[in-house]
Amino acid sequence: MKDFKSFIYEYRGAIIGGIIACIILWTGLLKLVLGILILSVGVFLGNYVQNNKYEVKQKLLDFINRM
Repeated sequence: MKDFKSFIYEYRGAIIGGIIACIILWTGLLKLVLGILILSVGVFLGNYVQNNKYEVKQKLLDFINRM
C-alpha cells in the first residue's frame, strides 16, 4: 500500500493529465482544443513575421535561391 501511495504521489501530474486527455477525447472537445491551438500558432507566427519582416524576407529569399 505504501508503494502505491508513493507511486500516485510521484506521478500525480501525469495521471491528472491523462484523465484530462481522456475527458477531452470522450467529450469531443478535441476539435475545439485543436482549433484554439491552430489559432494560437497562427497569431504567434503573424506577430513574429510582423516584428521581424526583414529577417523573414531574407530567410525566404535564401530558401528560394537554394531551390
